Amino acid sequence: MAQGGRSILATIFKNFVNSLKPRSIKGEVAGKDHLGNTYYYISGTTNQRKQRWFTPKTDFEQEIPAEWESWLRYRRREPPTEEEVLANDALAKIKKVNAAKLDSERKAHVIDNPPQQNVTPGNFPVYKEYESVPGDRNKID
Repeated sequence: MAQGGRSILATIFKNFVNSLKPRSIKGEVAGKDHLGNTYYYISGTTNQRKQRWFTPKTDFEQEIPAEWESWLRYRRREPPTEEEVLANDALAKIKKVNAAKLDSERKAHVIDNPPQQNVTPGNFPVYKEYESVPGDRNKID
């Protein structure tokens, strides 16, 4: 039997109740992005990593820039600067515009020059030096 009046069920119930209470963890602000998300960290000891998390602008929108996601997942040591995020966002918009332009040019080219379809059965190439039908050799002129 457990000593001190503690049982496994009491411990489970206590942990469950504590999980429902709001957390009072306060971290240092690492930065904000242009979408309105705020990023935090708690310094760890020498053997531990810093805890990192973010709070989204709204409860339903959880989009975060790739630079901040890499910081949250410990792929980079320092948080990104706002200029870096905005420059990469502008580059992504330019790439989307260029991709849309290339796609419309490709569609216009396909409409103007539809692909030629060969209606011969099998679509196999015909060579003069080979027989089409076994035993029936065509004469090469």
